[in-house]
Amino acid sequence: MAEVSRLPGPNSDRWDWQLSGACRSLPPEMFFHPEGERGPRRRNREAAAKAICATCPVLAQCRAHAIAIREPYGIWGGLGEEEREKLIGKRLTIAS
Repeated sequence: MAEVSRLPGPNSDRWDWQLSGACRSLPPEMFFHPEGERGPRRRNREAAAKAICATCPVLAQCRAHAIAIREPYGIWGGLGEEEREKLIGKRLTIAS
């Protein structure tokens, strides 16, 4: 689960970027894997989601949000779960 204490407050100015997301009208199943999904099926779904992200006008905001709250699931800002974990790990190492 995402670390909810890291979420910004309910100020709509901080959340309005989500209204412009390329993913907004698409099914969440494109961006979040079902239980037990592996192999080519998972790679293909993730590649399709990342292709949508690549066209998104708010990719940077989405990515920053997912990293800031340490979102553990799904494709956010064109990054998968493991990619975000690596970035977060690097940032924690640099900060130490």
